[in-house]
Amino acid sequence: MIIDFKQAQLAKFLAIAKKIQNQPELYLNFDHVSDFYKASWLEDFPQGTIWHVSGLDDGAEVFYISIQYTHYRLNIDCGETCSVSLIAID
Repeated sequence: MIIDFKQAQLAKFLAIAKKIQNQPELYLNFDHVSDFYKASWLEDFPQGTIWHVSGLDDGAEVFYISIQYTHYRLNIDCGETCSVSLIAID
């Protein structure tokens, strides 16, 4: 059996993204930017995943996170509520 490594890594990214999308309260509890970068679940994403976060300064309650792997991006926008969307990009 031949395993397509890139497809397996993409499947891993999509599976983690779906978990976050379905249960954001389990993943998105941060007081500062450094809390996000220390999140253990970030290590679960495949190598080559990039992420950016903004808005978590001095306990800010509004923040935005972008997590991208190849042509997929998980956008997380949190304020009074959290919106999590997974999109395919060109």
